[in-house]
Amino acid sequence: MTERTLTDWLSYLEQLHPSAIDMGLERSRVVLQRLGLTKLAPRVITVTGTNGKGSTCAFMASLLQGQGLKVGVYSSPHLLRYNERVQIAGVEATDAMLCEAFAVVEAARGETSLTYFEMGTLAAFWLFQQAGLDALVLEVGLGGRLDAVNLLDADVSVVTSIGIDHVDWLGDSRESVAFEKAGIFREGKPALCGDLEPPQPLLDRVALLDAPFFLRGRDYDLSITAQDWSWYGLDCQGGVLRLAQLPLLDLPMENAALALQAYAVMQLPWQPEAITQALQQTRMIGRLDRRKFKWRGKSLTLLLDVGHNPHAAEYLAQRLASRALPGKRLAVFGMLADKDLPGVVTPLLGEVDCWAVTTLPTSRTRTAAELQAHLHHCGAHVTAHDTVQAALEAQCEQASDGDEVLLFGSFYCVAEALDWLARQANEGVQDGFAG
Repeated sequence: MTERTLTDWLSYLEQLHPSAIDMGLERSRVVLQRLGLTKLAPRVITVTGTNGKGSTCAFMASLLQGQGLKVGVYSSPHLLRYNERVQIAGVEATDAMLCEAFAVVEAARGETSLTYFEMGTLAAFWLFQQAGLDALVLEVGLGGRLDAVNLLDADVSVVTSIGIDHVDWLGDSRESVAFEKAGIFREGKPALCGDLEPPQPLLDRVALLDAPFFLRGRDYDLSITAQDWSWYGLDCQGGVLRLAQLPLLDLPMENAALALQAYAVMQLPWQPEAITQALQQTRMIGRLDRRKFKWRGKSLTLLLDVGHNPHAAEYLAQRLASRALPGKRLAVFGMLADKDLPGVVTPLLGEVDCWAVTTLPTSRTRTAAELQAHLHHCGAHVTAHDTVQAALEAQCEQASDGDEVLLFGSFYCVAEALDWLARQANEGVQDGFAG
């Protein structure tokens, strides 16, 4: 029998369980125990939140790696390759590693049915156990309490923000979302929250578990000026730590501040220069990700952002407003049907000169016609296109030297754009990041 390729495995996993999402830990826990996966690293940091999970994990990994630690990172979803989800010491897992891990989990599960995400999570856990890690950073896929990542007990639990998203699974109130996200907290272990107004269920959970709690605005915070930013927080004994005049970052500094507080409670060396360097080196594909490229003789900028809910859109709008643009800003926008269209579009109306909307390559997409109708109703100049590539090329065609094309609204949208950029490589694409 021919061994499965990674593509074969992923196709198989998609058909393995009756539903793509099936919340609950019982099935996964059975297989986890069969695999003998318990403590995968001396330090386990679990991160959840409505927005900011990915960048907080990236900052956290950079800070830990800056101390010479061997760090594993599990994240989702991926943009171009499934391998992006599993990183060990800053390197993506290879196809061969993932195939071996899937085979091990498949053998262990027996008759137990697992979802795509559950299989992937257990496979990642198995790889991390083999790697001899010093620390493990885990990004929750959905919610927290019933997410497969929550099979592991976190030494430090982090909630970035609490907003309304995935209402079919997490409920339609901030209180219900907070209850689910607080499910990653563990008794007596540090719990952190970057939301300035955490709902009561989260506070109740902290009190029940008697967990040391670090809250933005009370125990740690940041201040940002046009030139730099500063941070203060607490160490695990309650001593005050400060970092002043830090260089501005490309990724959200609120998430860097949260990662700093998580690092501060871990009893690791506090070396301001090493910490500053680690923060500055943190990058994420598809998040305020600026690329300069040539298009038919024109020098253009493409700004990619996967933001797809109101909180992310408001942050993106703030960053756009803070940066003077000599030319026009032309948007390429696609969105999934279960997202808040008015909540995402409204903050950006004043920052975009014209829109090109598109249907995404998934059955879950909103149609270009629906997006066009909404934006037309908002008074925006908008055209509709069948594909991301068509929308992107239409905006590039009408753009002038110095204009910026903003592409956002979904991981699907950004993934299509990255694939398109890769095909333009022979025209001189250069990577860069948002300032």
